[in-house]
This record gives sequence, structure tokens and C-alpha cells, in this order.
Amino acid sequence: MLQEMRKFSKSWYSSLFLGVLTLSFVAWGVGDIFRGGVSTAVATVGKTAIDQSQFQRDYTNFLRNQGKELSLDQARRANLARDLLQQDIEQTALDNIAQRLRITVGDDTVLSQVRAIPAFAGVAGTFDRNVFQQKISQVGYSEQGFIEIMRRDLAREQLIQAVASGFQLPIGYARALFAYATELRAAEYVTVDAKSLAPIAPPPDAELAAYVKAHADRFSTAEYRDVAYAQIGLAEVSSGITVTDQQIQSAYDANKDKYDIPEKRDLEQIPFPAEADAKAAQAKIAAGTSFAAVGAAHGLKPADLELGTRVAADLDPAEAKIVFALPEGGVSEPIKVTFGWVLVKVVKITAGHLTTLDQARDELKKAISDQLAQAKLGDIANAYMDATSGGASLAVAAKKVGMHSDRVAAMDAKGLAPDGSKTAGPDDPVFRDQVFKSEAGEEGDPFQGKSGDYYVVSVNAIMPPKLKPLDQVRTQALAAWTAEQRAVLLQKKAAELATEANKDHSLGAVAKSVGSPILSSPALTHATSDATFSPGLVAALYAAAPGEAVFGPLGKGEGYVVARVSGIVHPMPPPDDPLFQQGVRQISKDIAGDVVESFADVARDKQGVTINTKLLDSVVGGGEGS
Repeated sequence: MLQEMRKFSKSWYSSLFLGVLTLSFVAWGVGDIFRGGVSTAVATVGKTAIDQSQFQRDYTNFLRNQGKELSLDQARRANLARDLLQQDIEQTALDNIAQRLRITVGDDTVLSQVRAIPAFAGVAGTFDRNVFQQKISQVGYSEQGFIEIMRRDLAREQLIQAVASGFQLPIGYARALFAYATELRAAEYVTVDAKSLAPIAPPPDAELAAYVKAHADRFSTAEYRDVAYAQIGLAEVSSGITVTDQQIQSAYDANKDKYDIPEKRDLEQIPFPAEADAKAAQAKIAAGTSFAAVGAAHGLKPADLELGTRVAADLDPAEAKIVFALPEGGVSEPIKVTFGWVLVKVVKITAGHLTTLDQARDELKKAISDQLAQAKLGDIANAYMDATSGGASLAVAAKKVGMHSDRVAAMDAKGLAPDGSKTAGPDDPVFRDQVFKSEAGEEGDPFQGKSGDYYVVSVNAIMPPKLKPLDQVRTQALAAWTAEQRAVLLQKKAAELATEANKDHSLGAVAKSVGSPILSSPALTHATSDATFSPGLVAALYAAAPGEAVFGPLGKGEGYVVARVSGIVHPMPPPDDPLFQQGVRQISKDIAGDVVESFADVARDKQGVTINTKLLDSVVGGGEGS
């Protein structure tokens, strides 16, 4: 959680300060600084140390928030610790400048931001100190320590806003960018296709044979493998499994939340400091004022009203009794909560649903049966390993534990025989993958395939790919060779014709030589890509001068295009055009972000940075990819 709050520069406030709450807040005793004992520094920025214990905590939280499980080894290989440390170094450099400039943030500002963090809201939707303490404790922070980190982040944000605010892209520069981005071009063009070429004579057999050899992957047989295997599946063990009524009842009870789905309600609420305020607002709503309008009158945006989807168990019993008695669209009477009073509106009702035990019985019985069968398959796999550890062969061990064994004399990676027919082996991609991962003579352990069956494979022999005789692939090879030659000749001819067009300042001779008409293009943009104008051809046209001829491949099919730039237009919007102004603002914002990053880089370099590599490696458990 906290790492998401502390990203470099623009960092966490944009995602953190959502749904600002207006309820009163109990003032805490906030000290001057996060106190802690002096610790060895993983890095030092100027005279400010980044403590090893602090970095260890941040790194642990950072890995936890990656959205997927990462091993320490994976994190090391990805250099995540070094990336995080560089982020901390840049933040610290900015913090040092903010401190030198005496940029400070008062307690009231810090505390108001804390109480506005949605993650710290209780079941009533308002700030809950117990939830706050629980959340920050989970990520290794004390109350005072967390507040001081927020204070530093807010001070840093003030510095960043001072650097970035007011940046405005010069209008001339903006118009130039707009002119480039919206530039339209037109061209006259001639298509050069295979009809313009002389017939291509077949090559001698020696040349064609050399071509086949140079492209062996296209003209060889597949690799085949001779494999023995053992197999057993759910169907073979399920018949001996009995599921009792008690097991079904226990499974139903354990999955009650799946079968007994409570009614859900999407709720909105408006908080008030006093009951009288809530009653006055209730009266306005009853008189026809919308719930959103009342919220807006109290400084709340639509997003601030959202309490989310709740079931009755999420609310205080007294509150739930009121809220869950309302119709859809209904608004409650004033409800007393911990920090004042609220009005709650029911936006949407999703009815609950109960699946009885009898209704779920067949589903549960099958699930339990499959689970027990899977366990039995696991036992059989273990028994097989015990049998082979005693020296039994695949066939003998398989028979001993109840698996059936067989052999495929030749199969490719798709499960096909040399004649192209489907082999009798298992039609399971995991089985085939394992066959082609195994070495000849190697007998692996049992593994589970995509089908759920267990397999053991032993590759008896590997038959590598073999180059097919020329007579067997002559037709395919000749077609491929001819197509390559034709592509080379077409490209060469298009290049020569473009050169000729530039000498003549016309496509007339080009059109006459290939017997194709001169055509006119539609308006072209940088992004044009169609059957005629390929991205390569369009790029060449945009790089060309007015009247210059270029060439490029057709967008679709075989052939080239010789094209000559016939027109260039730069649409220019009036400066007060809303879309143009929006673009200028966005580009200005992006460049301002680059200015901030450059400012941080300069601050870091000017202050000087020292990294204790040994301590950094100790945090991440070894070398960090160096």
C-alpha cells in the first residue's frame, strides 16, 4: 500500500486523495520527525542517509504490491531493488531541497489528508482510527512514522508543483507540432507488379538443391520420437470412490458463501456533523432536491458520495436494519454513526440467492468425487515412483500400480505419425511437450497433463529431421525460389523507375514502361495503411520533398509502388480551437513532467550519491544481477 503512495515525484497523492471526507478528526500528538536509532545506510544522498531497515521495509512492501508472487531470485534478476533504490534516491534529493528551502506542511493539512484516504475508512464509510492503525501496522509503520512520511511527500509535492506549474508550450512551437502531426500529403503513383517483369527461368538443379539445403527448416521432415508411456485418469479410479452424505454436508457448509448469496445494495451517503443538518437535508430531498445536489451543496462530488456495494453484515446492525428496509432509490432517515450523522441512498438492489443442499447435491458430489480421485491419482503416482526406485521398468511398475502402458513408434510434436495421421498416443499437449523435452533413454517422474490424467514417458529413440530429396520437394522449392527472385527483381525495378522519375520530374515514362496508369492517391496521413500504401511507402513519401519520387512495397499483395509527392497541406487550427488548446495543455503537462524529472536528476547529481552495494545485496539476499 505505502509504496503506491511514494512513487517518484507526482507519486501517490493523485490516487490516494480520493473521496475527501468532511467529518471531524481527533487531533493526534504529532512529533517533529520520524524517530529511530541510527542505522547503517544503504545509500547516502548529500548528507541524508537511506537507512537499511527503512529500505528493507519499503522493498518488502514493494514486492508485496507487484500483483503477482515473485521469488527473491526473480526479484534479483529483475533488478527490482536497484530500481526502488534509485526512486528513493531521487525522492530524497528532492526532500533535501525542500528542507533547504524550508518548505513545510502543517499538522492540520497532513491530518486532513490522512482522514481522506479511502483505505482508512470503516464500515460506515468514514475514517476509522482502528482501521488506520491496522493498515499501517501491516506495512511496518508506526502512527507517527507514517504521518511524517506523508508530511515529506506533501512538502516534496509542493516543490514539484512550483517547478512544473505555469509551464506553457509556446504557441508557435505548439502550432509546429500540430502542423507536423496533422500534415496531409497527396501523391500520384504507378503500381509495379510481376506483369512488368520478364519470365524467370528455372535454376539448374544444383542451384535449386543448394536453395533447399539453405532453407532446410522448410524442406525437411519433422523430428519424430519413439516413446513408451504409462497413463491413468480420473475415469479409471472414480468408480471405486463413494461420497457420503456427511462429506456433502461438510462441503456445503464450507462453501456457504457460494450457495447462500446475501442481498447486495449499492449505496451513497452524505455525512453531517449534527443531526439537525441531516434532518434539514432530508427535508430538501423529500421536497424534490436530488441526493447529488444536496451532496454538492455540502462540498461533495459524485465520487465522494459513493459508499460502494454492501451486504447487511458490512453495516452496524441498527444501520443495516434501516438501509436494507429501503426500496431502490430510497433515502434513509438520519442515521447516527461514530463521527456524526449520515443520510444513505439505495442506488441499486441486487437480490440474494439461496441454493439449497438438495439443489447443490449433484454438483458437490461430483466435486468431492473428483477431489478424492485426484488424491488417489496422486497416491498412484507416488506408488509408481516407489516401484521404479526398486528397479522396476516402466511397464512393470505401471502394471503394479494400476496404470496402463503403451508405445508410439513415431510421433512428431503435434502428435502425428510420419504419414500425417493421428497417432494412438494421448491427445494431450502437456504429454507431447514432455515427450519432446525428454532425452532419449530418460525415464521421468509421473506428471499431470491438461486432461487431468497422469503420465510417465520414456523416450526410446529420437529421429532427427531429415532433408527431403529434391525430387520430393521440387515443386514447393521452385515456387519459393521463384517468389524470392521475383521480389528482388521487383524491388530493383521499382528503385530504378523511381530514379528515372526523379530525372524526368514525371511518372509518364514509368507508367509507359510498366503498362500501368498514373493514379492519384487520397489524402494521406502519417498513419495511412491500406492495400496500396504500406507504412514503409507512406514513411518514404513523408520523408520526400515536394515533387520527389520514391518507392515502397504494396500494402497488400506482391508488388511495389513508385509514387511522387504531388501535394502537401498543413491544416492550422485557430488558436482558440478547444481541441487545439486541449492538446497544448496536454503537451505542456507532459513536458512539465520531463522538466521535473530533469530537476530531480540534477538535484541528485549535485548533492552526490553513495551506494553501499554490500548492504543493498544483503537486503535482497545476494547479488542484484550484476
